Amino acid sequence: MASPQLHHSGLQATFTGIERETNSITVHEFRGIKYASIPARFERAQPLKTFAGATVDATRYGPRCPQPDVDVRHLLRIPEDFAIENEPEDEFECLNLTITGPPLDDARGPIPVLLWIYGGSQAVTFCSAASKICDPIKIVSDSIRNNQPVIFVSCNYRLNIFGFGDGREKNLALKDQKLAIEWVRENIAAFGGDPGNITLAGESAGAVYVHAHLLTGTPVKRAVLASGSMYLSSPLPIEKGEGLLATLEATVKKLGQSSLHQASVGALVQALQECNVNSLWLQDDEEFRGWEAKPELVEEVMIGDTEYESVIWRNGIETLDARTIAAAFEQDPQWGAKLRRLYQVVPGRPTASKLGALDLLQDVRYSLPVEVVSDKLQAAGKRVYKYVIDQTNPWQASSRAHHAVDLLFLFGGVDLSFNPAAETVSQEMRERWIRFANGSQPWSDERRFAFGPFGECKEIDEVQFAARRRVEHLRALREAGMGVYMPIVFGVSAGRISLLN
Repeated sequence: MASPQLHHSGLQATFTGIERETNSITVHEFRGIKYASIPARFERAQPLKTFAGATVDATRYGPRCPQPDVDVRHLLRIPEDFAIENEPEDEFECLNLTITGPPLDDARGPIPVLLWIYGGSQAVTFCSAASKICDPIKIVSDSIRNNQPVIFVSCNYRLNIFGFGDGREKNLALKDQKLAIEWVRENIAAFGGDPGNITLAGESAGAVYVHAHLLTGTPVKRAVLASGSMYLSSPLPIEKGEGLLATLEATVKKLGQSSLHQASVGALVQALQECNVNSLWLQDDEEFRGWEAKPELVEEVMIGDTEYESVIWRNGIETLDARTIAAAFEQDPQWGAKLRRLYQVVPGRPTASKLGALDLLQDVRYSLPVEVVSDKLQAAGKRVYKYVIDQTNPWQASSRAHHAVDLLFLFGGVDLSFNPAAETVSQEMRERWIRFANGSQPWSDERRFAFGPFGECKEIDEVQFAARRRVEHLRALREAGMGVYMPIVFGVSAGRISLLN
């Protein structure tokens, strides 16, 4: 196949990409384009405005941020022999993006842009296009086939301690992403994209970041919050960040390094592993003050959850006994006993108590935020499309519709043809997302959309929704308020999250 070339006068560069084909549909892809430079560790990145007339090889994926090794096949339940090549990592060259779209000579006018932020507990990459799991080629090829083309952009950004910062510069990952979004706004037109028609989408931690962008004024037209929001990982006090930095500083010194600033990349990653830092958070900052009441600056939002998001706490919850779980509820004299009974947490019933704790985490971190965010958006006159994903894991149905299973359906990067129900959901998800990115209604905004179970995809009313989620529990939580249920949540979940569940 020919290698597509694009001369970008604004960036003073000629990009050489690759041509790919799937199901007789051709797409062009430009990989690993650098969008910003990192002057030094823990410093704010600077936008890359020009390549000074260079010819840029955009045929290979760019390096990702250094990170502890996590086998993403584990949580996704995909076959153990599914091949995932090692991805290059580089602390200072990890700010790069990949553009996948219709052939450059396919003159259709400005094309909507779908800009993807991956998740991974703000600590690792889960999952990349390079892994094949989240390869966007099917999304783009389906959009071409449906005559609703989209350009898909995914960006790498700093993760874990590299993105967390050293206390002076905070939330570097979010600032990196803002530079990537601005790069797309300024430069995507040359690739056929419409800079005024960007849909910002993310899953899990990626959705947390997307929500943060909406609340801090990053200009996009619409957004997708898949299995996450700021309520999943709220900004935490600076003191908590200082505690983490002190712990890591002490650990790298034990490893023979002088400081976090001077430590080798390998030592930093080892310190993260030894300190069991498998998730990070946004640090409280001026722009987040009163974030719950701030408006989301966006026109349309698609938002939803999977049926068993709380699986990522399962192993941690299993280490607790029933009395410890029950004690977390008893912190509040007015609501504690009522919520404990509602979630079937009984000191003498260990299994029921553990399941109740997981149900609480599901409701507080995922299902309730869908309602809270949607209500606020709708009150502001925004259009909201709510969904549920209830299709079970294609390889292990007993794992249910767990956290991140939607990545398998949306991207179809792992062959699902052996499971017709999963394949149906996969095709349906891509079709609905493509419609949304093109500004069309993916479904009626007066009803929700259900992906699964059993491969059935349809709009559902509120009665049907109540058969799929704990609506009465959500009402009780809203009545009790965050001041009541968040201490309970922290009591049962602190330090117990893991992608290896």
